Amino acid sequence: MIPYGRQDIRKEDIDAVVDVLKSDFLTQGPAVPRFEEAIATAASAPHAVAMNSATSALHVACAALDLGPGDSLWTSPNTFVASANCARYCGADVDFVDLDPSTGNMCAQSFADKLELAERDGKLPKIVVPVHLAGQSCEMDRIGQLAKRYGIRVIEDASHAIGGAYQGKPVGACEHSDITIFSFHPVKIVTSAEGGAAVTRDAQLANRMARLRSHGITRDPLEMTHEPDGPWYYQQIELGWNYRITDVQAALGTQQMARLDQYVARRNALADRYDKLLSDTSVGLPGRQDDALSAFHLYVVRVEADAHRRIFEGLRQRGVGVNLHYIPVHLQPYYRQLGFGDGDFPNAERYYAEAISIPLFPTMMEEMQDEVVRALLSELE
Repeated sequence: MIPYGRQDIRKEDIDAVVDVLKSDFLTQGPAVPRFEEAIATAASAPHAVAMNSATSALHVACAALDLGPGDSLWTSPNTFVASANCARYCGADVDFVDLDPSTGNMCAQSFADKLELAERDGKLPKIVVPVHLAGQSCEMDRIGQLAKRYGIRVIEDASHAIGGAYQGKPVGACEHSDITIFSFHPVKIVTSAEGGAAVTRDAQLANRMARLRSHGITRDPLEMTHEPDGPWYYQQIELGWNYRITDVQAALGTQQMARLDQYVARRNALADRYDKLLSDTSVGLPGRQDDALSAFHLYVVRVEADAHRRIFEGLRQRGVGVNLHYIPVHLQPYYRQLGFGDGDFPNAERYYAEAISIPLFPTMMEEMQDEVVRALLSELE
């Protein structure tokens, strides 16, 4: 079976993990700051806060921006549930903005139209979470301008997109957002086994997110209510969580980050080759923005809806480990119970009915890619 994604673990990765296992620190040691420095450098952002998952990072980002009951967060319906669940963890409401059919990303025009109606009704969101599906940035220039006009905070869910770029700057530079979130799950661009990070240009937000990932505890005397009782002293000054990443994971992640540019270049080369191999077929190819470099976490094709399931199942039977990204969040039972239903976001629902993620990973050989294309073309006949 050719998987849709696969991690690349090398000897230097294993050696780095073993070094940590032999050290005095398995967690809360020096490996985590090194990982954070590598992330911040890659994103051209001054601050990075590493955590045990991107889901944790989304939650902490929302909490750091004071999202709570009575507030609402808007995101894309075409994403993993974590992009919406982070609002529910904070007691806030969720709504969605339909997607651009070409890219699968949040549609900036739909966002503008929805904001106009929300302002009229007095129901503007506090936070918007655009999701960079498959590794390609949303139209952040326009989304950011709209958010600024309406006084909305922006969290970029770039779980798919570390190593990508938008308008000549790395995804994560936070040119049009308050915080950007990355994921380091095994099938992502680089991995720390499980892990995530929040990057920001705001030192106060970074400090608060670092505190919230560790129970809301501080050891900084300047943040305490009184002078420390002694050198052992700490205070919990707000409610936080244990979302810390370990040094073991951080060591792996740091080694992987050193190869980030290589991984993204290889993914783009494979994506370009898919484009050529499938250019004269009925398959719908991923839309690309002229001012964005996709990290190509995924390569998503589109097929006729009435043949979608047959083709998907046929590819798996042929040993091609295809997947589907994503089931629209608003159609999940939990969100249906909140009042969402069929027809609410038609572009997302159509995307779901047609999309198939075919294999793409940096160690993929061209022979494997040829096998995927042959299988797909056979299923199209």
